[in-house]
Amino acid sequence: MLNADSPTPFLFKAVEIDGEHYWDGGYMGNPVLFPFFYSAESSDIVIVHVNPIERGDIPKTAPEILNRINEISFNSSLLRELRAISFVDRLLDEGWLKNKYRDRLRGIRIHSIRSDKSLVDLSISSKFSTDWAFLTSLKDRGRKIAGEWLEENFKAIGVESSVDIRAMFDGA
Repeated sequence: MLNADSPTPFLFKAVEIDGEHYWDGGYMGNPVLFPFFYSAESSDIVIVHVNPIERGDIPKTAPEILNRINEISFNSSLLRELRAISFVDRLLDEGWLKNKYRDRLRGIRIHSIRSDKSLVDLSISSKFSTDWAFLTSLKDRGRKIAGEWLEENFKAIGVESSVDIRAMFDGA
């Protein structure tokens, strides 16, 4: 069933569940964040990245370029939404919204667990690996990174964002 949530369009056909077809593999957003402005019990969003946003090396070979295109494509909808959240936060903070609109929106606190350094050695083919040792290694990497993140950022949850999305997009 995991494949129904994230089928890679170039490798798998669309999956139908209860009359709904799933085919985009996350290209459109997985899940969409913007509704959190309107209705959610928490104002905190914790994003666990499964693709690196940044890589130090420039892709040079065709497989490296395709791998990077895949990562950029999967990250693009998330980055677009984070930019929108940054924009709305600025509107709220700087009083640009009329009260009748301001009351319909709320600030969102963003937290981001990134493991770019841990993921850079993985290519797109790793997403299809079912090797138990590999999956166990991923779990161990994830626990280590999550533990480090919690140690450094847990105190921010419910209080403030632990990532400065304005700096990401505005250079602030």
